[in-house]
Amino acid sequence: MDPLPSQIRSPSAGPNGSGASSRSQNPSSPRRSLVTGGSGFIGSHLVANLLSRGDHVTVIDDLSTGRRSNLPATHERLRFFEADLASALAALGPGERFDEIYHLAAAVGVKLIVENPARCIHTNIELTSRLIEFAMSHGTGQGPAPTLIASSSEVYGKADKTPFSEEDDVVYGPTSRTRWSYGMTKAIDEYLALDAFKRLSLPAVVVRFFNTTGPRQVGSYGMVLPSFVASALKGEDLNIYGDGQQTRCFVDVRDVASTLPKLIAQPRCHGRVMNLGSDRSFTIEGLADLVISTLGSRSGKKFIPYDAAYSAGFEDLRRRVPDLSRIRAAIGFAPTITLEQTIRDIAADMSATPVVRVAPVASGLSNDSGGVAR
Repeated sequence: MDPLPSQIRSPSAGPNGSGASSRSQNPSSPRRSLVTGGSGFIGSHLVANLLSRGDHVTVIDDLSTGRRSNLPATHERLRFFEADLASALAALGPGERFDEIYHLAAAVGVKLIVENPARCIHTNIELTSRLIEFAMSHGTGQGPAPTLIASSSEVYGKADKTPFSEEDDVVYGPTSRTRWSYGMTKAIDEYLALDAFKRLSLPAVVVRFFNTTGPRQVGSYGMVLPSFVASALKGEDLNIYGDGQQTRCFVDVRDVASTLPKLIAQPRCHGRVMNLGSDRSFTIEGLADLVISTLGSRSGKKFIPYDAAYSAGFEDLRRRVPDLSRIRAAIGFAPTITLEQTIRDIAADMSATPVVRVAPVASGLSNDSGGVAR
């Protein structure tokens, strides 16, 4: 069992789950990877990929938005710690060494951010700072552990340039509008990671997610596509906030999960920011129509003013499209799963999983991933 304090529970821990990695001495030995937020939407798909290639994987997640059921109940190469990130990192001893660290833990979802910006600021800045400090002293060799920091297209704020490229200026609304606090916190995360690369030689890559969706995503935190699919399956109206003409691009989580290890392994990506998503654009009304037609649903559409879901004066972006030139040049990235297939797979996943009813969400907002567990 892992040498952690009793308040940190490890329901599944493999026999080789702790201790220093020997990969630096023996390159053929399995990688040891740490995934924060690993029981969430993106995180759980990433963990599955890492396990499939033979990694020993340690997951830290407080399950505030992730689900333990997203991960295998038991696996000889998986350790799972249900704990807040600060406590878990403090408890891991100096002998814990990792070949790769994926920091996906974050407060996500516009609805959650608007209602509790203080939690967002604490989770997205303080814990990222602690994670970077941990990575500096827990690599497998003499140096720090290669680290991937999850960011968001929300960093671009309300800039109106299309498409968004990584070196574009960012523009935010006033601090009285809590909606912008999430993007600001993720921007600070990026500064922390890039500074650690420049000053401390941390091999870090920053990934800006653009509207990632797919199986296991839930609509509880403002994620538009699973909310649409859930309504379509029940024959209920699909709630569209605003006029529905705001545009977004959606990428399947399985394309994302298979890409992250490629980014962290590529030295030319270290010290850089990478957009990750699809550049196939849909209006939110068009997305609703696609869900209805793909699933053969009899659902209709219901348009709801933003003020009915959020405070008066809520701001949203009209267009959000990524420039993927950098990531294509770096690793040859190209999405392989169509949005139609993603819709069918979300529906199949929901049909096999008990549905938990949630409060209405603001369909059309820019939510890039799924929860503390991403």
